[in-house]
Amino acid sequence: MNNILETIVAHKKQEVAQLKAEIQVSTLVKSPGFQRTPISLKRELLDPKSSGIIAEYKRQSPSKGIINDTSSIQEVTEGYLSAGVAAQSILTDKEFFGGTLIDLVQAREINQTKPILRKDFIVDGFQIVEAKAIGADVILLIAACLSKKELQQFGNLAEDLGLDVLYEVHNQEELDKIGDLDNKIIGINNRNLKTFQVDLEHSIALASQIPDSSIKVSESGISDPRTIIGLKEYGFNGFLIGENFMKTENPGFSCQEFIKQIG
Repeated sequence: MNNILETIVAHKKQEVAQLKAEIQVSTLVKSPGFQRTPISLKRELLDPKSSGIIAEYKRQSPSKGIINDTSSIQEVTEGYLSAGVAAQSILTDKEFFGGTLIDLVQAREINQTKPILRKDFIVDGFQIVEAKAIGADVILLIAACLSKKELQQFGNLAEDLGLDVLYEVHNQEELDKIGDLDNKIIGINNRNLKTFQVDLEHSIALASQIPDSSIKVSESGISDPRTIIGLKEYGFNGFLIGENFMKTENPGFSCQEFIKQIG
């Protein structure tokens, strides 16, 4: 693991410990959101008519600082839906990304048809139960900050709750940690979390190590529609894009223009 990630994970563990002291898991299980049937990201990404775009709502990041603190979750969610996204990703980390759980709750009220990924640093099963309770359909498990055992346990818990899992990897070593890749959604992050540099060739190189039975998602650093067309040739079904839309005045419109060009 590395510096930025280590800092975030250490903070997240403290944050979750505090939450667990304040909120009972049984309270989350009784919440209305917990009763809904999640929407399948797998099914959405495998649909031949899907744009494959997982559009993100992100206010800020450790590497870029403020990206967009003016576009509301309501207007961006509506914009992404009318643009024809495959799914929506919402950062719920407050300390480093300026997100909140309320963002996801509000997006869910508007978005009843497309999967929502809770983008956060999952370090405890409590967060997975919480994700379901607030209306998420998918969680992110980052192999760089979890052990092989944690990846397996958290993955099983999510599946038991009916949630999809996006397993995020940066290299072969992390891919090996996941174990059986069959039928899993594997996200290759093009951003090196040590340096925050982006390298798309990285996705392509790692993709050859992932079986065709997996669903491949390319994450970070995608700003040109032609890149999507290229990545599709290497078997990618999903493309997680945040900054490229969020850094504009109207993320929904930017997303719409982008999707038109990959049509």
